[in-house]
Amino acid sequence: MKTLLLSTIVAASALSTVVAFADEPNNSSDTAQAGNYVKDSVITTKVKTKLAAKHMSTLTDIKVDTDEQGVVWLSGKAPTQDASDLAAMIAKDTDGVTAVHNHIVIAQR
Repeated sequence: MKTLLLSTIVAASALSTVVAFADEPNNSSDTAQAGNYVKDSVITTKVKTKLAAKHMSTLTDIKVDTDEQGVVWLSGKAPTQDASDLAAMIAKDTDGVTAVHNHIVIAQR
């Protein structure tokens, strides 16, 4: 009886270990995706903070998006080409940014 009970416990333990490891890759990919999302949002926040620090109200109309490779997309409107170029330069000079795509439209007067 003791042998049967011990065998059952060992088998159940082995089965639960296999099940736990079989599910592990999904957990790590979820963690990686969450890590990428945090990294993306941190870069976006850094760029937006730098734009706001310039105290130019025209730069607050610019939308900032970042992908998982650190590529930043700028969009929205700026009153001049200089303001658009300044926003792109600020984004390029931000830690973690690998490239900048400037899709800012110059507002017509």
